[in-house]
Amino acid sequence: MLNPSWRRVVLKVGSALIAPENDGCSEKYLRPIAEFIRQCRMQGLEVILVSSGSVAAGRHHFNFSHQRVPIALKRAMAAVGQNEMMNFWSRCFEFPCAQVLLTHGDLSDRVRHVNARNTFQRLLDHGVLPIVNENDTIATEELKVGDNDNLAAMVATVTSADALIICSDVQGLYTADPNKDPKATLIPEVRQIDQRIYQLAGGASSSVGTGGMRTKIEAAEKAAAQGIDTLICDGHQAVTFQCLLAGTNPGTIFYGQAKPLSAKKHWVRHTLRAKGEIWVDDGCIDALCRNGASLLSSGIVQVKGEFESGDAVIIRCKAGKRSIAKGGSRFSANELFSIKGQQSRDFSHCLGYCPTGSDAVIHRSEMMLLEKL
Repeated sequence: MLNPSWRRVVLKVGSALIAPENDGCSEKYLRPIAEFIRQCRMQGLEVILVSSGSVAAGRHHFNFSHQRVPIALKRAMAAVGQNEMMNFWSRCFEFPCAQVLLTHGDLSDRVRHVNARNTFQRLLDHGVLPIVNENDTIATEELKVGDNDNLAAMVATVTSADALIICSDVQGLYTADPNKDPKATLIPEVRQIDQRIYQLAGGASSSVGTGGMRTKIEAAEKAAAQGIDTLICDGHQAVTFQCLLAGTNPGTIFYGQAKPLSAKKHWVRHTLRAKGEIWVDDGCIDALCRNGASLLSSGIVQVKGEFESGDAVIIRCKAGKRSIAKGGSRFSANELFSIKGQQSRDFSHCLGYCPTGSDAVIHRSEMMLLEKL
């Protein structure tokens, strides 16, 4: 269902569509997707393609029959498969394509985040189709997004897209697992993603990809927070793309929030990974949640983890069971060990030097509440 108000769309294609037999790229499902992209561009819609499947596409070049692939070999498979996948996509179109390989580190670092956004914009300005994948050949576990559903949502927010379309091997979200319950029915619309929606998500239905329905809902939640609509649909069926072009809904649409988060707060909540925890007292929680205050050192009772100034941390209640907020700390863990529970006037005595800038440990402009009182 191509909404007439949409001007930019991120289209995510799963591994099960790229290499359904785990034996290299296949045209079986990709030709209708390529034609859909061409039709969208003819209608003036900008498209960014997030394409999974580099490992699956490259696996047949390696004499390795075990299901569990060592990480070094998987990176080698990705290096070969990425090249095959780009060659295939390029042959599908009469316009130029660009390969964009990203890691979570590229998106969580503010400078690289902005650079990525500018690159996407220049590619689109010149009629080039950006084709995005995770950089599996070099990404470490700490720097990996882990699945391309969430990567696609991050790309959608980076590029200020209007919609995210996730083409998978499932039609959408059901009231129950359709593989087990014959009475399960498709849910065409979701206006709010809550715990009930997450409970409807089953496991991964594909042996090729890494993401199941839960990762798709996570992606939809990230996109919705930025006001981006997300559609999950079955990429196996050519009729899916006919429906989209005709303006009808072939799957499940998750509507974007009417009042989206600011770009910075969205980045803090959904992209930055926390490297530590700060436990605070009840008075501090009240000030953060009710009064919109910044986090001050006087309310800190415990510091956990190893982090530097600028790293993201989770703010927890002093019992450690509730996550209250997330934000970028202006002090390192070692500094906070010295100044926790202290007033700002005592910083120079505790640290042996006087820190420059704000007295706030986390300024409210760099903090995102995760829980409201």
